Amino acid sequence: MARTDKKVGYSPTGKQEDVTPQRAASGVEGAFRMLEGRWKMVIIFHLFARGVLRFSELEKSIPGVSQKMLIQQLRELERDGVVSRTVYPQVPPRVEYGLTDWGEAMCPALDALLEWAAMRPGRAANDAKSG
Repeated sequence: MARTDKKVGYSPTGKQEDVTPQRAASGVEGAFRMLEGRWKMVIIFHLFARGVLRFSELEKSIPGVSQKMLIQQLRELERDGVVSRTVYPQVPPRVEYGLTDWGEAMCPALDALLEWAAMRPGRAANDAKSG
């Protein structure tokens, strides 16, 4: 059986040589904690696909999310530096949301996660049953 520490580098950039499995796990846990929430990934993917969106456009794009929950999830993403919020001083106020550079930098990681999920054994059979 192959050892995971031989297969997985704990520093994707190779710049951190003192990264231990515990530190790597802690970093990934922190990233997942930042992205947890029923609507956060949906919000992020809409912003990836369409760029900057007004609050009302996001709200229309995500049926089923309440206004209160959308505001809460956007505030958390903004607090964590994933999303930027721009308020234009006009009547009525116009508020736009977009990904920060750091938020956009997660695109390759999310693409890799989607590819990994697509490789799940038995996935095609499960998709056929649910469709």
